Amino acid sequence: MQTEGERMYAEERQAEIANRARAAGRVEVAMLAEVLEVTPETVRRDLSVLERAGLVRRVHGGAIVSDALGLEPALSVRESLHTVEKVRIAQAAIGLLPHEGAIALDAGSTTFRLAEILPPDRELTVVTNSLPIASLLASRPALVVHLVGGRVRSRTLATVDPQAIAYLRSVFVDVAFIGTNGFSVGRGLTTPDSAEAAVKSALIASARRCVLLADHTKYGSDHFAQFAGLAQMDTIVTDRALPNSAVAEIEAAGPQVVRA
Repeated sequence: MQTEGERMYAEERQAEIANRARAAGRVEVAMLAEVLEVTPETVRRDLSVLERAGLVRRVHGGAIVSDALGLEPALSVRESLHTVEKVRIAQAAIGLLPHEGAIALDAGSTTFRLAEILPPDRELTVVTNSLPIASLLASRPALVVHLVGGRVRSRTLATVDPQAIAYLRSVFVDVAFIGTNGFSVGRGLTTPDSAEAAVKSALIASARRCVLLADHTKYGSDHFAQFAGLAQMDTIVTDRALPNSAVAEIEAAGPQVVRA
């Protein structure tokens, strides 16, 4: 007979393991097997999946969260995580687009989802530091696409460094749609790489309004480099799994929260 834990979808169980690892810094196989009511072999398979995704690193008897080692999942890995939530977030963000004018799309897997569904008849100037987003949008006749120059980071395919920041200081957009690796009331918006954090800060400074696109797993996760406070965001678009208590904390800090 299957236990309750074995009847869970593997993705749900792995998300629970990832959340526990993020909260505690490490997890033990024996503890997870007991709490989730699954065999140690099931836990080890789940940890292997999470390690391949760049979320944890296996150690003797368990795993430690990758953030503790300063590791950063590649864009190709992040694109495969929480895809349903990211699509819903992007669909909700469409309502925050201006009818015309200029927008900025930060590099990231959720902002890419928004780029995919930009209305084809909306005449917009799009500023982005993301090679995948620029490539996706370049052939759309209603859009004028500006790719921010600079060094390309291989892990995120984002342009960074002084050339990117200098360009962003010379432009002004109506709305910036920002991605993040983590956000919290205490630490604001954070990301593992300092160079990318500096460009995100410049994107935010270039905008009249700022919208954060982030699924619920990013909340409560703090990374090495802070690039903005929560109060600098006008709106945070996330998914329905973000608890009511977290929504209240965030909105007390300033931004409106939209759960898609």
